Amino acid sequence: MVHTRAAAAASKTQGDIEPPAKPSSSSKVGLEQFQYAPATSIDPDATRTRKVLSVENSSANRQSKRPRGQDTEDNADLDNKGSPSPSPSKKKKRTPSRYADPSKYAHLPTLRDVLEANLICVFVGTNPGIRTATAGHAYAHSSNLFWKLLHSSGCTDRRCKPEEDVDLPRLYAMGNTNIVERPSKDAAELSKAEMAAGTPILEAKILKYKPEAVCIVGKGIWESVWRYRYGRPPKASEFKYGWQDEQENLGKSEGEEVDGEGNPWKGAKVFVATSTSGLSASTRPAEKEAIWKPFGEWVKGRRAERMGKSGT
Repeated sequence: MVHTRAAAAASKTQGDIEPPAKPSSSSKVGLEQFQYAPATSIDPDATRTRKVLSVENSSANRQSKRPRGQDTEDNADLDNKGSPSPSPSKKKKRTPSRYADPSKYAHLPTLRDVLEANLICVFVGTNPGIRTATAGHAYAHSSNLFWKLLHSSGCTDRRCKPEEDVDLPRLYAMGNTNIVERPSKDAAELSKAEMAAGTPILEAKILKYKPEAVCIVGKGIWESVWRYRYGRPPKASEFKYGWQDEQENLGKSEGEEVDGEGNPWKGAKVFVATSTSGLSASTRPAEKEAIWKPFGEWVKGRRAERMGKSGT
């Protein structure tokens, strides 16, 4: 009787136990690489195949764990380095500049003008940047396109260096000055009032040295001149790049004046070009070159005419 009950209990217990689940196909793939093979039956080709499959499966698993929406550059970085970046780098936004009191940069030297009488043209910048003031030469920052545009437009026959700014009158009959004397990080640290106030100072310089033309290096400078003259910035319909109307000439005199060639002085005609600052992104490099080109061709032509007259 005891044996019968024990047998029944054993039979019932065995019936309640479910058979072990068969491994899934995905589990088989993962386990195959760990299966033992006797040393006497190792196939070198099969071993290499299992290693390749193992690497491919491992790589596929890493790729599937990438977070959704991750930037493609981060993904490329992951593939190249073999490990994910700790966190996607974020570009720091540039903090907009505000007006800075002149005392902030009082320790920096001012940039001297490069001016002589009877030049073909004088370039007028906004004011010296920190790098320019420190170097003591115009447009000295490596990101500034001034010297590049002078060459590509035809104003110079080669790309000059900032250190050659003092040689511009001798080499190319050109000069340089600014509408504001004091240095700053950028034009945003200047007030509109002081930029407008620089206009009569600029007019006096042009009247004294009497260049044939003035090249305004930036729309904002011409807006300051306009604000001083008319009490407001120019309207969209009133602004244009390139040569300005004769009535906008700079350095006009109320009395009778003559230029370097003995002709009645009517002021220097004005050409408005783009800013060359690396911070100015309102116009593309190709657009800047297109705007500067007519002025460079004019300067090149006038220099050839002067040389022809001097040679006769």
